[in-house]
Formats: sequence, structure tokens, C-alpha cells
Amino acid sequence: METAKPPFVVAVVGCGTVGGATCVLLDSQRQALAERVGREIELRYIVDVNFDMARKLDLTETKFCDDIATVMADDDVELIVELIGGTTLARDIVTQAVTAGKHVVTANKALMAKYGVELFGLARAKGVTISLEASCGGGIPLIRSLNSLLANRIDALYGIVNGTCNYILTEMTQTGQSYDEALADAQRDGLAEADPALDVGGGDSAHKLAILASLAYGMQVDVDQIPTEGIDSLESCDVKWGHELGYVVKLLAIAQRFHDGISLRVKPVFISLEHPLAWISGPFNAVSVYGHATGHTMYYGRGAGGMPTASAVVGDICQVASGAAAHEFASLGVWPDRNAPAVQLPLRSVRSRYYIRMMVDDHPGVLAQASTILGEHNISICSVLQHETRREADDFRPLVITTYRAKEGDLQDAMKRIDALDDIDGPSVVIGIVDEHPEELTEI
Repeated sequence: METAKPPFVVAVVGCGTVGGATCVLLDSQRQALAERVGREIELRYIVDVNFDMARKLDLTETKFCDDIATVMADDDVELIVELIGGTTLARDIVTQAVTAGKHVVTANKALMAKYGVELFGLARAKGVTISLEASCGGGIPLIRSLNSLLANRIDALYGIVNGTCNYILTEMTQTGQSYDEALADAQRDGLAEADPALDVGGGDSAHKLAILASLAYGMQVDVDQIPTEGIDSLESCDVKWGHELGYVVKLLAIAQRFHDGISLRVKPVFISLEHPLAWISGPFNAVSVYGHATGHTMYYGRGAGGMPTASAVVGDICQVASGAAAHEFASLGVWPDRNAPAVQLPLRSVRSRYYIRMMVDDHPGVLAQASTILGEHNISICSVLQHETRREADDFRPLVITTYRAKEGDLQDAMKRIDALDDIDGPSVVIGIVDEHPEELTEI
């Protein structure tokens, strides 16, 4: 007769929205998890300095603990779930846990983007694992999906990975709200923080891109070298005119493989209405992955929120408890600590189509001047859009141009010259365009 395995003892550090939901799932699904994993998962400690959320969720008070040292000293605890966020105290806790020989599960994208190589290496040396499924896409199994594509050369990855931004952009597109109005609604509905800078500035998306790209390409990625632009300066008129041209604006985390390196960037871009990513609305997330064998695959779902993210956290806990995580961590060569630093190509080398909005004093010859300068920088015009309006004295009017594919560096140089013209009220607005055809998304 087979001897029953002892319980797999877990401590959850941080009982906020995600931590509280994780504790609820571990308690409510205890029997089901034991049957699926083949071992009972015991939540022994809930660690925090404030237990208001834990009490609101009616969690067991005997599990409350405000002393992390007590948890680290308990040899029965095999896994620490880090859900406090940030890169200071969280880094210390993960380091302590790994050094003490305990596995770690985390949803902390900033920590893993910045210190993942260091922490993975330490965990490997100590014979334990770090699992981070919840860090990149909430309830969407992105990391597990990438690991299922090992037979592929990943040519490109395009992600809507911030629900706050996607909600704001959806409102601007579908209802005509301004950025400020849509942000205020998102904050009222609990979809944006009181200080939304990390989300709307693109930093959150850059953290997630760094993690996903490091695993997709098997390289160390420097998150500080990812060109990052948010949506906080986006104007409603550009959203409207882009839509007239057949595009919807999204904040995309973009990774592309080239023969001489990888291009990573986070920017608001126009996507053709024919591309599946254009359909993603509200606070939902989606990631398109282009593999040389699979072609286009797309992963969609709730990228944030208590229960969706807790689902990924508990999934990682189960993988560790069953021994599957240890096998993957020890055997797969995709983890960044086992690979060399990536060659991250500068933004100037990127080739794309572009939307340009210039504010022009509409005298004869202005468009010709701009066209000449673009041509001198190897940039061809695809279309021109200008609405007929009553002209007032000293009134600058919008002129929208879309281009064929060109180098970002050439466009930057051209726009400096154009914006310096007397009849242009610069700086002009430039937004990249992503077309619907996969062969136009990658240049290998």
C-alpha cells in the first residue's frame, strides 16, 4: 500500500487583492487540488502587516503572521508565495526564501524583469525553483504556452499586456472620450490606480515584455534598454483619424527577431481592424506569438484582477507541489540565467509604417516641402488625409500622412527638419502602424 505523502506547506506573503484571492482558492479548492496534485496543499501562514483584507474574506485568523522570520524558520514550509510587489522588500524576501531552501512563486513582474537573472541563478544554486506564471498575463498561461512552443523559432511577439491602458484606449475609440475622461472612469471603476503612471506610462508593459522576450528567445533582456512610450500623451483626434483610415490604437509590447539581434519596444501603435488584436477591448489582455512552425497563435483572457491572477499563482503552486516545476526549471534551457545577454537593437533600426499628424499653416507648397524632405530620407507617402474646414487667420490645420515601411531613424531625422519649417507647428505626432499580414510583422 502506497504511503500518503505529507502535506505541501505554503506561506502566502502579502494579503492584498491577489494574495487574498490566492488564500481563498487554496482553502476553497483544497480537496480538489489534493486530488489533482496527489498531495494536500496546506496554507499554514498568511503574512502581512495589515489583515483587513484577510478578515474581510473571512480567512482563518490562526494563520495570520506578521513576522516573516517565523515563516523562514519553519522547516515544514516548502514554498513562499511573494505577492507584496515592488523590488526592495520583495527582493529581500525572495532571496531569504531561496537561501533557506524554499521554493518561490511570485506575480511580481518588476522584480523578475529587473532581478530575474540574479534570483534564478541563486535558486538554481540552492536546488529550488522560482515560478512566475502570474507575472505576465494574470490568468492567461503565457509562460506555459511559450514553453509549449519549444519546437519553434519565435519570430515575433505582440502583446496587449496592460488592462488599464486597454480599457482607456477602448473608451477613447468606442465612445470618443478624451484620455483624461477615460482615465477618470477607469479610476472610478477600480481599473486604474490613483497614481497610474506605471501603467499609462508603459513601464508595466515593459516589465512583462522583458520577461516574455527572455523566455521566448532564451536570452537575458535588459529592461532598462527597452524603448518605452505610454498612452498619456495620446490625443483623441489621432484616435479618430486613425480609425477613419482603418486602424485602432493599442499599447503594444513588441518583440521581433532579426539576424543581428532582437528589437523590443513598448509603444502605442495603430493596428489594422483586420488583425485579431484589434478586437481586444476593455481590461482584457492578449498576446500574439509568431512561430516559424506554428505560424500565428494568440492567447487571450483577463490579464489582471484578484481571482484570474490567483488562478495562475495556485497553478504554479500545484506545479511545484507535483514536482513538475522542478523538472522544467532544471532541464529547460530557456531560463535567462542559463543564457547570454541579448543584443537589443536600437529603436532607430526598426522598420515600420507610420501615421504622421502635422499642424500646418496651409499655404501652397507646404505639403510639397514635407514630401520632399521625407523623400530625401527614403520615406514614401502612402496616403494623405485632410478635412476641409473654414480657414481662420494664423490657424494651423491638421494634415495626416501615412507612410510605407521606413526606418525609425530616417523618420526621426526627417521629422526634425519638417518640424523646423516655418509653416509647421511642431512637434508633429508620429505613431507606428502594424498591418494585418504576418509576413509584414517580421523581417528575419
